[in-house]
Amino acid sequence: MATDPHRAIVAVFNIERPKLIASLTRITRDVGVSEELAQDAFATALEEWPKSGVPSNPAAWLMLTAKRKALDAHRRKQLAAKKYDELGRELREEENTPPDLDAALDDDIGDDMLRLIFTACHPVLSPEARVALTLRLLGGLTTDEIARAFIVPEPTVAQRIVRAKKTLTEKEVVYEVPHGEELSERLVTVFEVIYLIFNEGYAATSGENWMRPQLCEEALRLGRVLAELAPYEPEIHGLVALIELQMSRFAARVDTNGEAILLLDQNRTHWDRLLIRRGLQAIARAHDACAKLSRLPGTYLLQAELAACHARANRPEDTDWAKIVGIYGALSALSPSPIIELNRAVAIGMLMGPQAGLEIVDALAKEHTLKNYYLLPAVRGDLLAKLNRKNEARKEFERAAEMTQNEKERAVMRKRAREAG
Repeated sequence: MATDPHRAIVAVFNIERPKLIASLTRITRDVGVSEELAQDAFATALEEWPKSGVPSNPAAWLMLTAKRKALDAHRRKQLAAKKYDELGRELREEENTPPDLDAALDDDIGDDMLRLIFTACHPVLSPEARVALTLRLLGGLTTDEIARAFIVPEPTVAQRIVRAKKTLTEKEVVYEVPHGEELSERLVTVFEVIYLIFNEGYAATSGENWMRPQLCEEALRLGRVLAELAPYEPEIHGLVALIELQMSRFAARVDTNGEAILLLDQNRTHWDRLLIRRGLQAIARAHDACAKLSRLPGTYLLQAELAACHARANRPEDTDWAKIVGIYGALSALSPSPIIELNRAVAIGMLMGPQAGLEIVDALAKEHTLKNYYLLPAVRGDLLAKLNRKNEARKEFERAAEMTQNEKERAVMRKRAREAG
């Protein structure tokens, strides 16, 4: 069993690791080298702290140790690379300082973290590589944990991460926070990565588990970090609000056997009121930021508003479906999508009756992008069941069960097919 010092070291490293890599990358301009240096500093702490005790400022100790290891490697290899010049200057000033100094980490750690987020989410990388690299560098997840979360082989994840680091080096990606229009464009990429991580955790694409809470927690942590680093950006507050409001339902989304419970069947007294309050506060911050920038709400803020409509309703019948229909209309105008239209059909079905919703769903049946989307027959089955067209509903639920790759959702669809039959 691990001793207390070992647990303390692991806890400290998990907290400080992203900041350590971020600051080292500013110096080395290489995320791969920086990650290795951080890991080396962690190994040294595992050797020394159990004997000497955890230093008063462990973050600064780890940073100085990593810098010294970098300088040692530089000296051994006698490298002339210019990217080590800044490291050499910093280390010469600190060379005689005890490693357990009380000084804080670099003052611009916030800027370093922001640079690391933009680097890990750089559009030169594929979406899969951005997600894997972000979870590795900023989330601290191992390749095995990432592989298990996304139900892919561990070697595949390892290759994505190695190739991503290599690509960043080969493409000479600048380690910086972009400015002007490029900043807005790159923020979209960062938000997409965090949103992808959250979505896979909230409703797993495949596998035996309906949810993967660890991914949701990482997405929320990354969102909160970015919200602190870029408080002026409305959409990051909207994204954080969306994640918090959706996560507030976790305890009610499964029964005691781990089976999925759909939204309208959930016991709302089990919803996390603290996360709901935080989500609503984040929405308020997002609207304040929109007002200051004279900007209309974006897609993440609008989705957070949808989640807030459910969070504010103590009972399903109290839900403001008219407002939800309006929000889906705004979303559709901002970012037209058959999936948004499908969700709008559900809301219209709740507001105006199942026949009105079914007409929209039937019109979506020819959409190529929804051809293999299991929620299309699932929604159609629900509307047909409400219209007492039981046999048609059963067939739709059976079709949805065949299309989904998630075992828990398949079980829900089969159960609904039996009930309709």
